[in-house]
Order: sequence, then structure tokens, then C-alpha cells
Amino acid sequence: QITGRWYSIGLASNSNWFKEKKHLMKMCTTVISATADGNLEVTSTYPKGDQCEKRNSLYTKTEQPGRFSYTSPRWGSKHDIRVVETNYEEYALVATQISKSTGSSTMVLLYSRTKELNPERLERFTQFSKEQGLMDEEILILPRTGESSRRER
Repeated sequence: QITGRWYSIGLASNSNWFKEKKHLMKMCTTVISATADGNLEVTSTYPKGDQCEKRNSLYTKTEQPGRFSYTSPRWGSKHDIRVVETNYEEYALVATQISKSTGSSTMVLLYSRTKELNPERLERFTQFSKEQGLMDEEILILPRTGESSRRER
């Protein structure tokens, strides 16, 4: 049900790379497909300079519905991914706990089926991120690709 194309509308994180890269970030697309055994194949594209870069990840399902795990081959970090809420045809709120040898961080993603999402959903994303202990400056509504990165409130 969560499969198909999504736009990443919001991103919140307390990791260092996020602080450094925040001003460069843009809205990207993510395509999710299910494998035969119930895992999720996640293909994200994200802007890098003036081109889009693709990254494939395989999220392995756990015993708990809506929870997946992923280990980054590149960074060796472990991701505990939880689909917090979704109505499948409009939006999905996803929280990820990332742990690596240097410490752990929290990331919250807001996905939308369209490039526009109603303000209540955005508000819910902000609220939820704060409940996870994230600060205002760690919460970002992503500008669309090709738009300036000023933050609209």
C-alpha cells in the first residue's frame, strides 16, 4: 500500500550532516516497491548540485507491522524505520532512528503523493518532529527543485 511514487516534502534531523547540508536540500522523489517477501525496495533521487542522484536501499521488514530495518553499506549505520502514520493515497510520516559507532540521531520524513500537501499535515509533521526531541532549526519543509530555498512559513 505504501508502494509507488512519493515526494519528500519535509525532513527533520538532528544529525550533523543535516546541519551542514540543510541549505542545499530540495524536494525529491522516492519510489517504493515491495519485494516478494514483504521487504521494501526504496529508490530515492535527491538533488546534488544540478543533477539528481539515485540511491537504492532495501528496507527489511521486522516482526512489527510498519517497522523496517536497514543498514547502510556505505556508513555502517543501522536504521530503525517506523511508518508512524499514513493514509496511503495522500501522505506518510516516517520516523527513523539511526545508530552508528559515533552516536545516534533521529530523522523524520514527510512524504506526499503530490508536491502540495495541506497545512494540517505539515503542522502534524512539525509537531511530531518536536515530540521526537527535534528543534525548530532542525525541521525543514523542503523547497521544490528549481525554487529558491527560502523557507516559507
